[in-house]
Amino acid sequence: MKSQVTDGSQSPGQAPVKTRRFSVSLVWIVPIVAVLVGLSLVVHSMMQEGPTITITFKTGSGLTANKTEVKYRNVVIGHVSEVELSDDQKSVNATIKLDKQAESFTREDSQFWVVRPRIGAGGVSGIDTLLSGDYIGADIGQSETRAKTFKGLENPPPITYGEPGKRFTLHTEDLGSLDIGSPVYYRKIPVGQVVAYALDADGKGVNIDVFIHAPNDAYVTENTRFWNASGVDVDVGANGFAVKTESLSSLLVGGIAFRAPQYSPNDTPAVEDKIFELFDDQQVALAPPNGKPQYLSLRFDQALRGLKVDAPVEFLGIEFGRVVSVNLDFDPKKRTFPVNVGIVIYPQRLGQAHVKMLEVLKHDPDDEAAGIRLIGTFIENGLRAQARSGNLLTGQLYIALDFYPKAPKVTFDATARPVSIPTIPGSLEQLQEKLESMVNKINNLPVERIASNLDSNLVELRKGLTQFNAKTLPSVQSTLADVSKTLQSAQSTLAEDSPQREQLGQTMDELGRMSRSLRELSDYLGRHPESLIRGRPDNAAPLDLKAPPRN
Repeated sequence: MKSQVTDGSQSPGQAPVKTRRFSVSLVWIVPIVAVLVGLSLVVHSMMQEGPTITITFKTGSGLTANKTEVKYRNVVIGHVSEVELSDDQKSVNATIKLDKQAESFTREDSQFWVVRPRIGAGGVSGIDTLLSGDYIGADIGQSETRAKTFKGLENPPPITYGEPGKRFTLHTEDLGSLDIGSPVYYRKIPVGQVVAYALDADGKGVNIDVFIHAPNDAYVTENTRFWNASGVDVDVGANGFAVKTESLSSLLVGGIAFRAPQYSPNDTPAVEDKIFELFDDQQVALAPPNGKPQYLSLRFDQALRGLKVDAPVEFLGIEFGRVVSVNLDFDPKKRTFPVNVGIVIYPQRLGQAHVKMLEVLKHDPDDEAAGIRLIGTFIENGLRAQARSGNLLTGQLYIALDFYPKAPKVTFDATARPVSIPTIPGSLEQLQEKLESMVNKINNLPVERIASNLDSNLVELRKGLTQFNAKTLPSVQSTLADVSKTLQSAQSTLAEDSPQREQLGQTMDELGRMSRSLRELSDYLGRHPESLIRGRPDNAAPLDLKAPPRN
C-alpha cells in the first residue's frame, strides 16, 4: 500500500482540483447601500402617498399647479398637482394629491371649494387669503362610498366641520330678501342661518333650509312659528302705522325669526327636517291657528277708494280674515260700475265663540253644504258686509261683517261659488247721502221768492213801526201821564193808612214799568225789526222791565 502524499504535491496519474472563491471588491459596497436606501425611500414614499382625486370647477381662478394648497381646519392636507381644461372646455379640472392622513376625504359626499375674499349675507370671509393666496377648502363627508371625482362648490357651505345642530325646512310663497347665510333669530339673538333654498316641484313656492346651532335647536318645538324679519316692516293700513325690525343686520341682509306662542302647553322639541310655514310677519305668525279657510264674495255699489288687498276683515270687531281681491265690474242693466271684493275668512280665529258654535249648533266644519246653510241663516238674521274707514289720516278701509236686523231682506243664493254676502253702504256714504238729501231739499226751496216777500214785509214793518213811534206811542204815553196825575190826586185825598192808597201806589208803579217797557220795546224794534220774524236772539241783552226801587 502506497502512502498518500501530504505535502501538497500532485501525485502522478491524478487530475488537478481547482478551488474558486467569490469575493466582492470594497468599491461596490457604497453603490449597493445607496440603492438599498433609495429603494427604501421609494417604498416609504409610496406607502405614505395619499390618494389622487379630480375636482371640477367652473373657472380656474385662484388655482395654480404645485402651489395651491388644500386645507381642512386651516391644516394642509394636500396640494394641486395639475390644472387643465375639461374635454368639453366648459369647466376646469384640478388634480389634487391628498396626504395619506386625508384618505377619508375621498368619501362621496365630501365638499371642496376655493377660499377667496367674499362679502355675502353671512358676513366677510377669506380675508387671510389676501396675503397667503387662494386655497381649496375641504369638508369631510359621512358617506361610506369612495369617489375619485368631485364637483367643486362655487361658494363655501354655510355649515362645515360637523357643526352640531338641526336642519329645518320652511315653506313660503317667495324668497324675498333672504339669501344663503341670512341669520335666524330667536328673541333677537342670532342662533342659526339659511343654508339653502329651492323652488317647489310645481314652482308655486319656495323651500328654505335653515340650520339652528346646538343647544339653541332645542327651542324649535312642534308649535314654533317662523316669520320673515327682513328689513323694516312698515305697515300703513286700516289699523294705523306700525314699524318693526329685528336687528340692524336684518336691515341689510334679511333674516328669519322664530318663537312659539306664549301659551303652548305640552310642547316638545321638533324633529330634524321638520317642515314649517314661513309667515310674512310676527303678528300673523303668532295669531291663533287659521284653520280651514273659507272664501266669500262681496259686491259694493259704491266707490271703495282706500280698500286694498290684505286689508283686514272683522266680525264684531274681531279680525278673522283679509281681502284677497278688489275688481271693478260693469252692470249692463243698471249701467253702473259695481266693485267685486273677494275675501277669505278663518272662522277658527274666533276662538271660544267658534268652539261653542260647533257644540251648540252641532256644525261639522268639513260639511260644505251645512256651512253654506249656516251662512244663509245668518244672512236671514241680518248679516251684512260694510266697508268702514279704519284710519281717517290715511283713508284706509276695512271690511266689517255685522248683524243689521233692520236691513232690507235679500234672496240668498246657496248655489253660488264662492258664497256671496250682501252689503250695505258704509257709514260715511250714508252720511254723505243724508247731507246730499238735505242740500237737495234746500236747493228746491223758492229762496228768491221767500227773500223777496221777506224784504217787502220788512218794509211794511218799518212803516208800521214808524207810525207806532210817531203817533200811537206818544198818545199812549200822554194817556199814562194823565192817569198817573189822576192817581196821584186820588192818593193825596186818601188816608195815609188806607188799603185803597196802598193799592193805588202799586197801580202807579205798574203803569211806570209799562211805560218804560214800551219805550224799550220801541227802541229795540227800531234797531232789530227782523226780530218780529226770527224772534229775539238768545245772546241778546235782557230787557230791564223792573221799575227802579222807590225811595
